[in-house]
Amino acid sequence: MTRITLTKFTALTVILLIGIGAISAQAEWKDMFDGKSLKGWEKKNGWAEYRVEDGAIVGKSVPKSPNTFLTTGVDYGDFILELEVKVDKGLNSGIQFRSLSFPEFREGRVHGYQYELDTAERAWTAGIYDEARRGWLYPVDLNPKAKKLFKQNAWNKVRIECIGSSIRTWLNDEPVSHLMDDFTSKGFIALQVHSVRSPEDEGKEVAWRNIRINTDVKKPTKNRKTYIRNMLPNNISADEKAKGWKLLWNGKNLDGWRNVGAKTAPKAGWEIEDGVLTIQSTPHGEERKGGDIVTIKKYSAFELDFEFKLTPGANSGLKYFVTEPGASALGLEYQVLDDKKHPDAKMGAAGNRTAASLYDLIPSERDVSTRTVPLSIGNWNHGRVIVRPNGKVEHWLNDFKVVSYDRANNIFRALVARSKFADKEGFGLGESGGIALQDHNDEVSYRSIKIREM
Repeated sequence: MTRITLTKFTALTVILLIGIGAISAQAEWKDMFDGKSLKGWEKKNGWAEYRVEDGAIVGKSVPKSPNTFLTTGVDYGDFILELEVKVDKGLNSGIQFRSLSFPEFREGRVHGYQYELDTAERAWTAGIYDEARRGWLYPVDLNPKAKKLFKQNAWNKVRIECIGSSIRTWLNDEPVSHLMDDFTSKGFIALQVHSVRSPEDEGKEVAWRNIRINTDVKKPTKNRKTYIRNMLPNNISADEKAKGWKLLWNGKNLDGWRNVGAKTAPKAGWEIEDGVLTIQSTPHGEERKGGDIVTIKKYSAFELDFEFKLTPGANSGLKYFVTEPGASALGLEYQVLDDKKHPDAKMGAAGNRTAASLYDLIPSERDVSTRTVPLSIGNWNHGRVIVRPNGKVEHWLNDFKVVSYDRANNIFRALVARSKFADKEGFGLGESGGIALQDHNDEVSYRSIKIREM
């Protein structure tokens, strides 16, 4: 009898606890839109039209209006935001988050992170854009498989997760973007109707519904799949560590590096300060103090990320599959160069000595996905080199792929035969080699040099 009573009590306790847990989980989510009115929302910057129709907020583009934003009156830091959205084809839109508006910043211009809503052929929906500030932070070219997820003229499910410096997006339940960035930690959420340029786009609409937010979040969702654009200097996130990423330069000293043709690292010519590695410029006619530096370890198939900052007119390079016939590193080179002011950019053939090119072999393609890939002198730029086990290689500049080649095919050999490396037997064909940074007598800085071996 006692046993039966205890069993009943236990069952009731379990049911009660489950019920409380379900209520608690449900209470974590808060509706941001009542489905009937625009209560709690405020329009900023433009005069696009917003209305409520069939349980959705509908935004309508109008002639000559700048970007218009329907904003919340509440700032959010850490949260998960979910909603559904439908956009007329031809109209660009977005969802602002951790965004700001101050009178002193461009007379109240809304600025901050944006979840892109893109109906164009480039298909960048769920990419992360920094509205009115830094521009593209995570174009969907970084995750090309995600370009197939957006459904034209239909409802799409949106998810945005912001926890600390981890910012992630999903589209129709599939992960798209993952950004590590601490530029803005808190701000409002807003629904954007983009300005329109052509008369045929006037009157096109975007609709949002089932908008809800959860601010009771503690840890980011684990990411074992999507590429992570980490903008935190010299940082490896927990997800990156789990994928095998390591710092190639530790941000403190030259441990693991040495001068080309030597066993030790240089004692002068390379300055390390505040997590930045800088080549010191050498006055004309004087001998270089630093010289090229190369990793002690050799690498074969890998993914390499780095950031570089050029002074006006400067020249340097990141080399891989490096051999050392002398005091200079010989290897395949990701060109690091001020295209506009350094004369080497106009030498070679067809622009194959411009920034991010495979030096003297293949020019970088700077017109990608309807835009010109930017190169900022005096600011940090993001470089990427991917060397796959099958011999295929990619160069990326500021999150766009600008060079793609196969070092195992005859086209590559033909390019070498017509280059300055024609007399270097087996150039670029080694199974492994060091990774080097070039001292070209100019002041150039590097940081966030990290590698993942495949």
